Amino acid sequence: MQVSIVEDDPIIAKAVSTAIRDAGHECHWIAEGDAAIRDQAILASDLVVLDLMLPGADGLEVLRAARKQGVRTPVIVLTARGLVPDKLEAFEAGADDYLVKPFAMDELLARIEAVHRRTADKPAMTLTVGGLELNLSNKRATLDDRTVDLTPTELSILELLMRYSGQVVTRKMLCEHVWGFDWDGPTNVIEVHINRLRGKIDKGRDASMIRTIRGRGYALATD
Repeated sequence: MQVSIVEDDPIIAKAVSTAIRDAGHECHWIAEGDAAIRDQAILASDLVVLDLMLPGADGLEVLRAARKQGVRTPVIVLTARGLVPDKLEAFEAGADDYLVKPFAMDELLARIEAVHRRTADKPAMTLTVGGLELNLSNKRATLDDRTVDLTPTELSILELLMRYSGQVVTRKMLCEHVWGFDWDGPTNVIEVHINRLRGKIDKGRDASMIRTIRGRGYALATD
């Protein structure tokens, strides 16, 4: 796996790079946001560890620029900014995971492996609900033959909703499915992704395919 680290602190960057290489992966370090955008670091990697407070373009600008171009490479934000609004903003921009400094290196490595596992290609498999189709082998979603561009996080959410179509999927179930381990953080972060997903699949529809079940979670309509 090719991992890129976008981090301006050379001490942190060196420590993370060493740990990633010791885990058997290739690693590339970029110290500035502008360089990350110019070199298309997210596109050129299998996974990116991204700081938010960078010289030049900040981490959110880097992430938004990549997502705007349709780049789906998974991104783990690694930052000292630990407030809930900061996390929500990063997830809304397209982050797949979020870890606050100071951090345990073992936890970062575990998150890298978990994010990579859930976004890596899987055996050919297609889920279908009405006119909505999700091919898990090539990570392609279509609705009535219209391609729907999804981020890895959105794809993971849609996969679980489709597997349990017509049934209630709780926010906690979604969080644990998306982030790959027992989730003890705020479940409202999932609402950001649900709203973005709705915006992509509900075009031209009178009612959303993703229904909110008050006090319980969400359900994907089967009609």
